Amino acid sequence: MIRLLENDHKGLLAGGKKGVEKESLRVTRDGKIAQSPHPAALGSALTNPHITTDYSEALLELITPPFTEIDKTLEFLSQVHQFIYSKLDKEMLWVTSMPCLLEGASSIPIANYGTSNVGKMKHVYRRGLEYRYGRTMQAIAGVHFNYSLPERFWPVFQDMENNSKALKDFISDCYFGLIRNFQRQGWLIPYLFGASPAVCRSFFNEPPSGFDEFGAGTYYQPYATSLRMSDIGYKNKAQADLGISYNNLEEYVRSLTEAIETSDPEYEQVGVVANGEYRQLNANILQIENEYYSFVRPKQIMKSGEKPTLALKHRGVQYVEIRALDVDLFHPLGVNEPQLRFLEAFLILCLLQESPPMTPDEQQEVEHNQQMVACCGRDPSLKLYRLGSRQPLRQWAAEICEMMQPIAELLDDDEPGRLYSKALVAQKALIEDVEQTPSAILLDEMRQDRESFFHFALDMSETHERYFKQANTPTDRMAYFDNVAKDSLKRQQQIEAADDISFEQYLEQYFAQS
Repeated sequence: MIRLLENDHKGLLAGGKKGVEKESLRVTRDGKIAQSPHPAALGSALTNPHITTDYSEALLELITPPFTEIDKTLEFLSQVHQFIYSKLDKEMLWVTSMPCLLEGASSIPIANYGTSNVGKMKHVYRRGLEYRYGRTMQAIAGVHFNYSLPERFWPVFQDMENNSKALKDFISDCYFGLIRNFQRQGWLIPYLFGASPAVCRSFFNEPPSGFDEFGAGTYYQPYATSLRMSDIGYKNKAQADLGISYNNLEEYVRSLTEAIETSDPEYEQVGVVANGEYRQLNANILQIENEYYSFVRPKQIMKSGEKPTLALKHRGVQYVEIRALDVDLFHPLGVNEPQLRFLEAFLILCLLQESPPMTPDEQQEVEHNQQMVACCGRDPSLKLYRLGSRQPLRQWAAEICEMMQPIAELLDDDEPGRLYSKALVAQKALIEDVEQTPSAILLDEMRQDRESFFHFALDMSETHERYFKQANTPTDRMAYFDNVAKDSLKRQQQIEAADDISFEQYLEQYFAQS
């Protein structure tokens, strides 16, 4: 790290690419999940590069291109929001990670992507998720941060490390080192940015254990930061023993492929096809790679119809996808600039730190820490496991932030605004005073307003709706989104018309890739 701070190399880390994927449920004016189809005015969920859906037909996913400047990323995200609001009729976007008022699991419509084979595959995959994990957790929303180091950084860094591998392999090794360190220290993200300590009563079929009641309509955990990242959310127990290795690209691809190709007795009981209808893509431990709910993923841009593991195997890691951010209900975009600046500096720290291979024992510690911070992160007595010993969360968090200081200064590069350093200072304040964290503020404001989670979130959704409807978007940008939406509908029709094999043949060919 010291050598990177020297004048000849000061600018090497600046200008990494940053992109955001942000999910939001479409809801009715009274806060119920929308039952309407994906609005045609937003284009095709299958082919629009900026507006798609995740599990549910009502769960919009807003996608920015990668930009070298965070301001540009957030500006684009804001404009996508404005475009969507210009097209919504009697609906709005829900602004929290935990869902709106649910009327049973059947009220969550599964996303539909048309009649093409690839569209059917996306739909059947989601149907399989319902059989495996239920629909309710699929209504949870999050924010994903995509990040890659500048291309010019890698040859210089490889030379500094005296590494003689092919550059592609060196880059993949470095990204996997980053990923391991993010797993070790990534609990810091839900602590600082978690915003889902409470959930609407309608999320559960029966009273959950380990929760307190917050009035008549809300369950919460007093010290929780991110229920989204807990056992009731994405960190489901069904995948706890998969043993996916992040020690290198080869082990990652091999262990993930094994899970995709190994049958599971429980899923065999569900069946793949019943009464002529697909229930899931297959009866294996994982249907496809994306079913593995890691909060950080190595990524490579895929070619049409290509399996993600093969894209990684053939071309290496291109960027990392950080999936640990809750939707920030206190900001209209669901994410804010200081968050992303802090996260960029944190990821660079994870890259530059030593990152030994992770043993099974350490992996258990990592998963324990992530779970404890999600459900109990604001407990002042909380200690986390660190290589066999216990360390107070705040002490460890302060140590991480101190190590980030020179990186923040490097990224600021003498800019008068010192935005990275300011972002770091802002998060240090949350370590010193847990009551300033978003999860604590949410509960405090609910108490002050004497509102349930649902009504508080509904009020905030209406507030953000007004913000976007009053904002001015350049007409050329609105025209761009309109054209992209129209082109995406044509593209879906072309894909559907081009299919010349059955769905069964399509799946057979897809899974036969090697």
